[in-house]
Amino acid sequence: MTDIESRIDTSRPHTARIWNYWTGGKDNYPVDREAGDQIRALHPGIGEYAKADRLFLGRAVRHLAEREGIRQFLDIGTGLPSADNTHEVAQRVAPDARVVYVDNDPLVLAHARALLVGTPEGRTDYLDADLRDVDTILAAAAKTLDLSQPVALMLLGVVIFVEDDEESYAIVRRLMDALAPGSHLVLSHTVTHPDMPDVDAAVAFWNEHGTPKLTQRTPAAVARYFDGLELLGPGVVSCSAWRAETTTPDVAMYAGVGRK
Repeated sequence: MTDIESRIDTSRPHTARIWNYWTGGKDNYPVDREAGDQIRALHPGIGEYAKADRLFLGRAVRHLAEREGIRQFLDIGTGLPSADNTHEVAQRVAPDARVVYVDNDPLVLAHARALLVGTPEGRTDYLDADLRDVDTILAAAAKTLDLSQPVALMLLGVVIFVEDDEESYAIVRRLMDALAPGSHLVLSHTVTHPDMPDVDAAVAFWNEHGTPKLTQRTPAAVARYFDGLELLGPGVVSCSAWRAETTTPDVAMYAGVGRK
């Protein structure tokens, strides 16, 4: 058994693998599918969150590459490879775009090769690191990215795993402080909302049975991650509504893009 294989726990459901299951992927196990179905029974629309978050990623990356001239992306909490990963969207617009992926999930690491097939003009790299290891991430990312030039920091559905509010805000601030003016923060986060009480039940079930545990925050608390940045319209909203071309129901995953 390799070191990576020894780190993969198939006895308990895992967030990244359930997310993969909900988006139609095959990189999951029976325990993940069972938990995913139980969560969906508590909140039938929750499977749409994963799809909405992925579509938000595509719209945000396209906007940054096309309209803001961003050519560098630091994607932390990458998750399992899927359709239209960050480098695919960015390099479709700008073949010379550079992307560094970061995740600490051994299953993601095992599939990292799929994230490293980019254009000949651009570069992609993968780091096995935790979001909290800010100094390690920045030092390693600097081998691929020029941190003196604007970078898009992608934090989709990852700060939810930092339970302490102030610690989570401090991590985001430290990362953004290290990036050049003109950099952007792209962030999505599961929210608790009085109009969506079944979401709370689904999260409670997950935290009892799955790993890692996640923290919900209010829309106002999610907006705090963008303090000091210039929020791009329409602000911090349901990720299904962020610059969407068609009207779709709101999901309890809020997102925004801010410019430094």
